[in-house]
Amino acid sequence: MPSFGSAMKWLLVHRTTRPRPHDPDPSVFQRVRPAFKTPRASPSEITVTWVGHSTLLLQLGGLNILTDPMWSARASPFRFAGPRRWVAPGVEFRDLPPIDVVLQSHNHYDHLDNRSVRAVARAYPQATWLVPLGLESFVRRRGAKLARELDWWQTADIGQLHVTCVPAQHFSGRTLIDRGRTLWCSWALATQDGRRVFFAGDTGYHPEFTLIAERCGPFDLALLPIGAYEPRWFMRYLHMNPEEAVQAFRGLGAQVMVPIHWGTFKLTDEAMDEPPVRARAAFAAANLPIERYRQLAHGETLRVS
Repeated sequence: MPSFGSAMKWLLVHRTTRPRPHDPDPSVFQRVRPAFKTPRASPSEITVTWVGHSTLLLQLGGLNILTDPMWSARASPFRFAGPRRWVAPGVEFRDLPPIDVVLQSHNHYDHLDNRSVRAVARAYPQATWLVPLGLESFVRRRGAKLARELDWWQTADIGQLHVTCVPAQHFSGRTLIDRGRTLWCSWALATQDGRRVFFAGDTGYHPEFTLIAERCGPFDLALLPIGAYEPRWFMRYLHMNPEEAVQAFRGLGAQVMVPIHWGTFKLTDEAMDEPPVRARAAFAAANLPIERYRQLAHGETLRVS
């Protein structure tokens, strides 16, 4: 993993000596009205609504599933500093349907938000939280009554939903002294009637995508991160670039790819609107049908048949 010295090289040397691409005005990022089913979708349906970044409302197996809940204005421990949200959440928190399951991928501030965890736990005390090793105490201290932590390849069953904690290539840490003390992961979801969804959370490209497909696939839908990848010499171990995300999609053998982890927070050096342009080009270069790449606006709902 990149060292602290590498991080300082990036922030203090690379960023001050090399020009960065121009970002668009935030107004270019469209926000649309959600169309998820209330209070729940039919068990035979899959819907996914992009709230922003890695926060999604997934309706699968008759359950409402929330991933990496993040409604705060900044991805930071502070209200006055840190990456600011470019686009308001695509779903107002008060408009959420009853939440049954919360999936947490790791503990970075853009994915595990203190105020959002408290709000979800208070509003939906019946929700089951599934987290990677080391994070159960975090969400319980903030009000989650039903929480369970899993190691890679461990499973949990909630109603007709079968959930597997699967490997990811990333790291954890919320302070300068707790790096690597909790686990990070992706999640594979399956219903009893065979509908399957993969939520990557946050990951670099790694060799286990094919194994995940063998053990947990084939997937109807893959939710894959495509942003926060420059400079490559530093980020390649932490975040996939769009081309690697398409390669992961092929390894997973999924039918539909929805890109996430872009267009919401300015975290790294690529232009904010670059990731989906490159992802579409990579899809075309891989000779994949472009209709299988479903880029969502903030708030947009996709129904997967």
